[in-house]
Amino acid sequence: MLRTLRRAGILGVNRRNRDYLLRCNERRLFPLVDDKLATKSLCERAGIAVPQTLGVAKHHFEIAPLIEKLQSEDSFVIKPARGAMGNGIMVVIGRDSDNWRRSGGRTLGRGELAYHSAGIVSGLYALGGHQDVAFAEERLIAHPALRELGDAGVPDLRVIVYRGVPVMAMTRIPTQSSGGRANLHQGAIGIGVDLGTGRTVHAVRHNRTLRRNPDSGELLLGQVIPHFGRALGIAVAATDETGLQYVGADVVVDERFGPVILELNARPGLSIQVANQAGLLPRLDAVDARLESGATRAERVLLGREIGRGWHARRAA
Repeated sequence: MLRTLRRAGILGVNRRNRDYLLRCNERRLFPLVDDKLATKSLCERAGIAVPQTLGVAKHHFEIAPLIEKLQSEDSFVIKPARGAMGNGIMVVIGRDSDNWRRSGGRTLGRGELAYHSAGIVSGLYALGGHQDVAFAEERLIAHPALRELGDAGVPDLRVIVYRGVPVMAMTRIPTQSSGGRANLHQGAIGIGVDLGTGRTVHAVRHNRTLRRNPDSGELLLGQVIPHFGRALGIAVAATDETGLQYVGADVVVDERFGPVILELNARPGLSIQVANQAGLLPRLDAVDARLESGATRAERVLLGREIGRGWHARRAA
């Protein structure tokens, strides 16, 4: 099994940590991506699109004012600034009289929202369990082409960026079982995307291959991600701002704004290889061999698309 994985160029956790995270990502830069509000500020200063922040609660006494601000909002997302793997994220999609309506149909009152926000501030979902910050931001609306893949939540596009070059991408489709969240470990669908064409090529859920969305029956393969080139460009632009060299960038293609940075991750997971049925190592090696010093952002995006173009077709041949 180990020999098979090596032949396939699969990047494992230990090698990722040793050869890429520790070597490429300076620890002093991690707070720029470990804190979602810090990431948003960084992107905003650089003119990179992010969701609008509606309110912030750094302390328990700021929770009531935060909820008061949200009284005029029909939909929004509550998040922990230092959460991971989608934990603590609550998506509100509409109103039912005095209550809000969550993804999945459940209603939510002021008291429940305050209780959830208090858990966030107390560090219930934070890395290391430290005190955290609760914040609300506008709920993005997925591009219609992506809603066709699944309407249980807002899909995102995870892009692995190495030395400023996009090397692998997948779109993550929320399902009913994932609670409308685009997180694979909670039951979302991961779909590998050909970097050259932006076309979906292979789909998995809980590491099992599938062709159709189990909720809607929609075909998942052979679909083109809208604004894919722009999405790769914004992923590279955001990671450039951090100074980190190995990053997972999460992009949402919004129907109003186009590609928007959702968050960045300095320790991106490796399931993207399962979704793509491809190993990261050959692509990372190709970047090391072919990237020229002083390459512009546009040149780096083109290099990544060339490296990843048609991998699945070449493998099938």
